[in-house]
Amino acid sequence: MASLKEMRNRIGSVKSTQKITKALNMVAAAKLKRAQDQAESARPYARKMAAVIANLAAGMSGDDAPRLLAGTGSDKKHLVVVATGDKGLAGGFNTNVIRAARERINSLIADGKDVRIIAVGRKVRDGLTRLYGNRIIRTFELSEHKVIGMNTAEPIAELVAQEFEAGNADVVTLFYSRFQSVISQVPTPKQLVPAEVDADAPPIDLNGAVYEYEPSEEEILETLLPRNIKTQILAVLLENQASFFGAQMGAMDNATRNAGDLINSLTLQYNRKRQAQITTELIEIIAGAEAL
Repeated sequence: MASLKEMRNRIGSVKSTQKITKALNMVAAAKLKRAQDQAESARPYARKMAAVIANLAAGMSGDDAPRLLAGTGSDKKHLVVVATGDKGLAGGFNTNVIRAARERINSLIADGKDVRIIAVGRKVRDGLTRLYGNRIIRTFELSEHKVIGMNTAEPIAELVAQEFEAGNADVVTLFYSRFQSVISQVPTPKQLVPAEVDADAPPIDLNGAVYEYEPSEEEILETLLPRNIKTQILAVLLENQASFFGAQMGAMDNATRNAGDLINSLTLQYNRKRQAQITTELIEIIAGAEAL
């Protein structure tokens, strides 16, 4: 049975932890608003890019289409890009994305595919190194950038393009956490190469006009598709950042409430033990006085 001093120390320790979790909750809530605004502001640009590519791709035949759009004609070599965070204390945020990527990787390996991995975030590197250490070709740490922007997405997009052009990848898939709300973040796969033409992308209203492209649709796509990879990766990183702060805010809120419940429980035990000890001392004093 713990002594009163030990129980006081434990209550004090839990109270200190509660202060930390409450502070992290407030910090995450403050950062979430900005991250959510950035993620939402990137979505219209990504949708418009998808609409332009869909409009251009509609007039392309299979032989004329750029390789980033048509692919290599094979799916033997897969490059899997997994994006999580550099930090923890966010509930199942990192674990859920890693689990979804691991299931896809295991499925590809079981089918005899050659799989290579790009880790975006320190947590995914730590989570996949033990199982697929020899398959991880590079790790990008997001904490190196104070603000996530195009300079964060460009090195990742350039490495993806290099691997594809070098013949090391036929299909490139990106795993990330899509932000739905503060309490909902969905692990999501997104195919980057070959570029997926969004059938639901809103068509461009030409108002009945017929356009002739100069240069040709193929040359425009050759320039636009690498830019699209950067755009998609940037949008994904912003979604991931908003998801991280949402998950962290929820996790720290739960931790703060759990710490409060534990403090109440420990305080009740402490008061009962202290009352029992006082009662025992009073009985001893009364018994001693009667003996005299």
